[in-house]
Amino acid sequence: MARIRLKPFLPAALAAFLLSAAGVAFAADGLLAHSYRPLAGKTPVDLGSTYSGEVVLIVNTASKCGFTPQFEGLEAMHARYRERGFAVLGFPSGDFKEQEFEDEAQIQEFCTLTYGVKFPMFQKVHVVGEQATPLYRELAAAAGEAPQWNFHKYLIGRDGRLVASYGSRTTPDDPALVAAIERALAAPRPQPGGD
Repeated sequence: MARIRLKPFLPAALAAFLLSAAGVAFAADGLLAHSYRPLAGKTPVDLGSTYSGEVVLIVNTASKCGFTPQFEGLEAMHARYRERGFAVLGFPSGDFKEQEFEDEAQIQEFCTLTYGVKFPMFQKVHVVGEQATPLYRELAAAAGEAPQWNFHKYLIGRDGRLVASYGSRTTPDDPALVAAIERALAAPRPQPGGD
């Protein structure tokens, strides 16, 4: 059975205080208030504006891992729910036993040709430790856990806040993950200027 950690939603002021106390800057527009280059690309994508009001599953990926076949399920999930305002966002990382290629073009080629990945993949990043990117520092603070291995999954709701965190062994077709995504997709999209 999959282990799921659900964190209760905190008032924004308390969340900001806790994140700043942990050394994490809190963005008013949620966890997606960051920009990253597309994999092997040059122009950064503002995640907050690009995926505003969508349900997002953020996954740290690796091309040479025992969990790498999850790419197939992640792509199927992305395709299945995309029209309803859902996206899988992949962030390659070599933090765990260097199981990712150094060259981003090689990562892109592997994901596309081997698993048919079409969901957005972003630049290679660090997801744990002092070198973790701001996005992953904030995700870890919100969830109370950093990734322990490749293919950790963070589910972000339409409001830009964490819904749940799932370990690497939780597959994309896990019933609890699918149910959480469907619940998040059923939530109304935030109105501009609203909380």
